[in-house]
Amino acid sequence: MTGTIDKMLSLKGRNAMVLGGAGHIGAVACRTLAELGASVHVVDNDDARLKAVTAELNDTNTGIPLHGTAVDLSDDVALTRLINGEDTLDIIVHCAAFVNQGNVAGYATGFENQTIDTWKKAVDVNMTSAFAAAQAAAPALRKSGRGTIVFIGSIYGMVGPDMRLYEGLEMGNAAAYAASKGGMMQLAKWLSTTLAPDIRVNVVSPGGVERGQDPRFIERYKARTPMARMASEEDFAGAIAYFTSDMSRYVTGQNLAVDGGWTAW
Repeated sequence: MTGTIDKMLSLKGRNAMVLGGAGHIGAVACRTLAELGASVHVVDNDDARLKAVTAELNDTNTGIPLHGTAVDLSDDVALTRLINGEDTLDIIVHCAAFVNQGNVAGYATGFENQTIDTWKKAVDVNMTSAFAAAQAAAPALRKSGRGTIVFIGSIYGMVGPDMRLYEGLEMGNAAAYAASKGGMMQLAKWLSTTLAPDIRVNVVSPGGVERGQDPRFIERYKARTPMARMASEEDFAGAIAYFTSDMSRYVTGQNLAVDGGWTAW
């Protein structure tokens, strides 16, 4: 058994693409894959952040170069073209999400004020791009012999929000986010049976991540969580390593909630 676990965790010689790789969790996914030996193609729509993240990771990883491409993930034609351009592909990690950056009007607000336009944008980025990526990558992943797809979901794709967390705060919870993340989970289950046995498909569902929210929200969230804290991005590295490596070679169609026990109540 000596060295068996190390061998199962190793991603040396494998090629990975991380969609939304310049985001908070995406960057952790890129670093995790690189540390395990994979060659990583970082894809994001934010060109400036993409360059910063790839430069940082190239300075700090184990010596395996990363490269980045700026693509609007809601553009399924551009995304498909990018993936089809890969000679070999073993791993897809989909971290992209339409979130309330810049206080997008009609998104994370009261339900009556949530707009159809933001609903469509969230579904396009969160779920349609996952479908497009899986479809485009399937031929290469089949040829790999160890192809795997990991979607980053959310606890809000599993359970409804506790709106008491948001009372009196300039924060909200978007129906489109929850519905699209829930749809992504069912898409993963569908893909896991239709792409088997050649390709495994699983989901990592993070709980709330502490990123400088209103202190009242943070304290309410902690009180609602068995582990008594919000997550950090690094809390998801282990789950990503597990699902992308041979550690999970007999696991497909599963959703792993990394949420400090939030969904266990």
